[in-house]
Amino acid sequence: MTRARSGKTVTRGRKRLKKLTKGFRLSRHNLYRQAVVTLIRARVYAYRDRRVRKRDFRRLWIVRINAACRMRGMRYSEFIAGLQRALVELDRKTLADVAIHDPDTFTKLVELARTHLPKATVST
Repeated sequence: MTRARSGKTVTRGRKRLKKLTKGFRLSRHNLYRQAVVTLIRARVYAYRDRRVRKRDFRRLWIVRINAACRMRGMRYSEFIAGLQRALVELDRKTLADVAIHDPDTFTKLVELARTHLPKATVST
């Protein structure tokens, strides 16, 4: 009786892996064992960084808002506290966008936040 080999199945799997590792450098895209290890690691990074990207964008928005507030004589924490007291429900993404594309509106928001702060913490 002849020996049954899994030639087609193995070849198909390797072909699929080779397609997934397209663009990897050096032998990582054409040597099977290295390609498997690299692909596993790449998927781990991709999974992790989908979450990290959200943190990074939030940090960027906060930096932008802080810079725009400082130009108008107010700190970021005071600005956010004032907006919360004024019941303004704009998120940081929107605030950063307004700060960049519509400075006049952002100035009005800073003034609104300044009026809703307690008198002791208002900075000049």
